[in-house]
Amino acid sequence: MKTPLPGRRLRRPSWLCLLVSVLLVTPALAQTRTTVTGQLTAASGAPIDFATVTLHRATDSTVVKSEFSDEKGTYRFEQTPAGTYLVSASQVGFVRTWSKAFTTGAETVALPVLTLAASGATTLKEVTVVGQKPLFEREADRTIVNVEGSTLAAGNTSLDVLSRSPGVTVDGNDNIGLRGRQGVLVLIDGKRQPMTGAELADYLRALPAEQLKSIELITNPPAKYEAQGSAGIIAINLKKDQRVGTNGSVSSSYGRGRFGKFTSGLTLNHRTKKTNTFGSYTYANRRNFGALTIHRDFYLPTDLSKTYTGSTDQDNYSVGHNQSHSWKAGLDYTLSENTVLGFTVNGLQTRSVQEGTNLTTLTDAGGNPLRGYNSTNDRDAAFPNVAGNVNFKHTFQDSVGNRELTADADYARYRTSRLQFLNTYYDWQPMQLFDRLNGDQEGRLTIQSVKTDYVHPLSKQTRLDMGAKLSWVHSDNDVEFKTPFRDPSTNAPDLLNLVRDQNRSNRFRYDENISAAYINVNHTLPKWTLQAGLRGEQTKATGKQDVLQEGVEPGFSRNYFQLFPSAALKHTFTDKHETAVSLSRRIDRPSYGQLNPFRSYIDATTYGAGNPNLRPQTSYNVELTHTYRQKYSIGVSYSRTSDPIIGTVQPENANSRTVVSTSQNLGSQHYYALTLTAPVELAKWWNVYNNGVLYYSRFVGSIAGTTLGANNARPAFTLSSNSTFTFGKGWSADLNANYQSRELYTFFDTRPLGQVAFGVQKSLWERKGNLKLNVTDAFYTGAIRATSTYDNYVERFYQRGDFRVATLSFTYRFGNDKLAPSRRRSGGAEDEKRRAGGS
Repeated sequence: MKTPLPGRRLRRPSWLCLLVSVLLVTPALAQTRTTVTGQLTAASGAPIDFATVTLHRATDSTVVKSEFSDEKGTYRFEQTPAGTYLVSASQVGFVRTWSKAFTTGAETVALPVLTLAASGATTLKEVTVVGQKPLFEREADRTIVNVEGSTLAAGNTSLDVLSRSPGVTVDGNDNIGLRGRQGVLVLIDGKRQPMTGAELADYLRALPAEQLKSIELITNPPAKYEAQGSAGIIAINLKKDQRVGTNGSVSSSYGRGRFGKFTSGLTLNHRTKKTNTFGSYTYANRRNFGALTIHRDFYLPTDLSKTYTGSTDQDNYSVGHNQSHSWKAGLDYTLSENTVLGFTVNGLQTRSVQEGTNLTTLTDAGGNPLRGYNSTNDRDAAFPNVAGNVNFKHTFQDSVGNRELTADADYARYRTSRLQFLNTYYDWQPMQLFDRLNGDQEGRLTIQSVKTDYVHPLSKQTRLDMGAKLSWVHSDNDVEFKTPFRDPSTNAPDLLNLVRDQNRSNRFRYDENISAAYINVNHTLPKWTLQAGLRGEQTKATGKQDVLQEGVEPGFSRNYFQLFPSAALKHTFTDKHETAVSLSRRIDRPSYGQLNPFRSYIDATTYGAGNPNLRPQTSYNVELTHTYRQKYSIGVSYSRTSDPIIGTVQPENANSRTVVSTSQNLGSQHYYALTLTAPVELAKWWNVYNNGVLYYSRFVGSIAGTTLGANNARPAFTLSSNSTFTFGKGWSADLNANYQSRELYTFFDTRPLGQVAFGVQKSLWERKGNLKLNVTDAFYTGAIRATSTYDNYVERFYQRGDFRVATLSFTYRFGNDKLAPSRRRSGGAEDEKRRAGGS
């Protein structure tokens, strides 16, 4: 029986506790916040209802909040803090229109009427205009993918939608990249998930896309954000109902590829003047398959050349059955006009059962068969997790402007239970079992954090942001492998008598404490916007494993402090041209799964394992972007990363044909990119959003005797085009196409691949009902072919899955359609929850 051992607890630094206390007791005076009102009309003077109206900060165009116009074309933004703002309005069939900059004070601000020009060469006739955001929006510092309402989300997973977003890639090992770079921070409702790589991908596969509202792609975030994520931030926002009264929705979908995929969910929301109570539940039952064909060549390096020693050929096939229950509940309570207190609790319980088969053939240097075998690999894994958040927001007001204090306390607990049964047979005697390996892994991960942020306007042109965060992580993983007992005299295995394998079994405990504080200044001039910030993070971490491994420390203790500066400058030349430059220093700490030395077997000669010797990677990033008419943009960027963390696949040792997949540090990485964004309106009913990234990534360093340099790099590019069609009478459609060129990334050379997806939907019963049909990877072109090359080893693999799926879904909304301002915020445990993979 496994007994938990006490983990080492790390001290909370007193200087940060003092800073948090000072921020929490900041005095202030209370006054009424400003209400901003306005009206939207067409060129004919008719009001435009259900248009999307967005309030932006004038300094950086950051979105503050969004509302819809009513049947008279009017809109209101309640309780707007003092400052300088812009308003934009968009509607299907009209050109997005912007107001002039305005300043709020103590009285209601009534803006001039905004007149939206009809798009296309002719005016829309006999068309009912409905309130739906465009699929893609480009803001000053980010690209927004409005998933809600898109046919491409129907019946799909969050990973499916994310992989089709502009500039986002997911490789064969489920690593998520942005504009050709790995090291992305993924937030869900402002919170990091405790995983990376395959663990994060599995989580996103279990999260239905129907729960998503939008995805924000932020390439160079300011100091307020966590320093984690050298390639940028992907912020996934879940749906939040803003209607007063009691409202909700029910949805159900069924998709069919080679296997069936069913999803069904319910959301409820009750909003009054002082309270907002909400909850949701989704059940998913999905079956899928994976096929992997591998050819491996082994070499013995010498001083002048290398000698071929033989090869293996493998065919792997598995069928998986995943069931998940995800739920969320919460309450927001308005204590006073300036104070709101909120509580949320959410959970995701997933069970994954997988049945796999493997056929392996080994040959010698002359091509002669040595032996062969086949194996069965059955897995049964459960991942229950629960997280809670308490959040507080208070607004102080004085003559300069509204000061705002927010605070969060988070607690999350994740459990992992994995059973594995690997049986290996001789291929010439299929029924003769000659090896057996059973694995039992139990893991527990606890994350606690407190966080506070304070916004202080120094003047109408200058704003000061500051904040602090403390987080504590404790991870305890215990794995036991059992193999047949062998008679000491004959070494014959007793396949019915399994005993603990001391070399493979292990226990790994990890404790981490991160203390962070930041300060950020925003200053606005008539045509200039300046932002500068500095973030400091103190990291203390200890790790210990029970079983010693060759080349791996039995334990480690790390304590380091680092500063992360950031700055951005934007100049507006005219109402059509603006240029922005930004720079930052960022860090990627190894995830908890990457540090965990445990093994996970794919077959008898292939396993994955973590690396406790991993060091964090740090990067300097700079980006220059020019925007035309607030929608066309061209950008160039450069990044230099020290100690980049990369995935490797190589033999266990020089004379072994057992291959291990792990992560290691290289010396450095140089990254250059050119990004183009071009939204085009081809017709009044046809809008296209085009995105292209041309990049060059060069790595320097040596692993397993293989040295990377200028000859191991090649330019690559990604292209994506997303079309939205509005046909009227409730009909609309989407078409998505993306292409990834041939790419050389460290040791991996990946062949080109692309996908085409399309969908159509029909609104019913005055838009309360919605019927959608979509098809993903219509031509089945998403399979991955790649080659991994080292001096002593070359691997070629071909990976397929249940990519082509047709899905029919139905959604029905019920309740009041009257909108109210929403006040949902994220919690503070974002940083740690993303890194806790493999717990």
